[in-house]
Amino acid sequence: MKRRNFIRNTAMGSLAAAGLTSGFSASASTPEKSNAAQFKLKYAPSLGSFKELVGSDPIDQIKFFHDQGFRAIFDNGLMHKEPALQEKIANELARLGMDLGPFVLYADFSVKSFVTQDPEIKTMLKKKMQEGLECAKRTNAQSALVVPGRFTDDLEWDYQTANVVDNLRMCCDIVEPKGLTLVLEPLNAWTNHPGLFLTKIPQAHMICKAVNSPSCKIVNDLYHQQITEGNLIPNIDLAWESIAAFHIGDNPGRKEPGTGEINYNNVFKHIYDKNYDGVLCCEHGRSLPGKEGEQAFIDAYRKADQF
Repeated sequence: MKRRNFIRNTAMGSLAAAGLTSGFSASASTPEKSNAAQFKLKYAPSLGSFKELVGSDPIDQIKFFHDQGFRAIFDNGLMHKEPALQEKIANELARLGMDLGPFVLYADFSVKSFVTQDPEIKTMLKKKMQEGLECAKRTNAQSALVVPGRFTDDLEWDYQTANVVDNLRMCCDIVEPKGLTLVLEPLNAWTNHPGLFLTKIPQAHMICKAVNSPSCKIVNDLYHQQITEGNLIPNIDLAWESIAAFHIGDNPGRKEPGTGEINYNNVFKHIYDKNYDGVLCCEHGRSLPGKEGEQAFIDAYRKADQF
């Protein structure tokens, strides 16, 4: 055993003996600081992940995340929060030195959007980019998630790809000067999202290369990609230059690591060994209800982070 691992494990054992690793206090509104040990990677729970343990106030939740050793958060619905709350969240994250994962800027699963040259679609996308920049300015967000929408049956696939590249270049021309990165999310067609254009990591990597902007990257959702194509670690390596963030969820079930078939210990170690310093968003449900399920969520990351 390495000396640093021995020291950490000894410290954790002492905390457990003192009864300090339960993850919550008797009062949900004023949880005790239960574990100052940081995770190796920036796993990011979403706001609302631990309502049973800490209540629904976003600032209390952020403090609890930090106390548990998490170094980042994410909030898919950040754009829809009141501007004053966005700024309050940003200030608390800055105070605690925590990162903010990608927020959802555009993800309409019902529309044939990026695959077209429709002038109304282009106008809509330009407006969305400006709204995303306003949110990013208030929150200090560095990245925003984009889903290119549905494919169409009345146009050759390569022409659709060319349209996606063209529309993304247009969007990047708007956000790149302001320092915002768009992260494209490939989604699986078999379990959750049939009919969408973007489904695979190699496909997303090709599009990023074609757009040729530092503001066009990928969020690699490991749950979706396990369903679509597997081969998680080789695809991480082959598309590494294009990957700016990760989403986490085990398969089947889309619950916390350790509840399905993905060997998250190995995947996390591989990402860590590549000196990744970005956010890994915990975009999944819980295998158990209530406080027990929320604690199991935290414990799952403690286990998966042991490498």
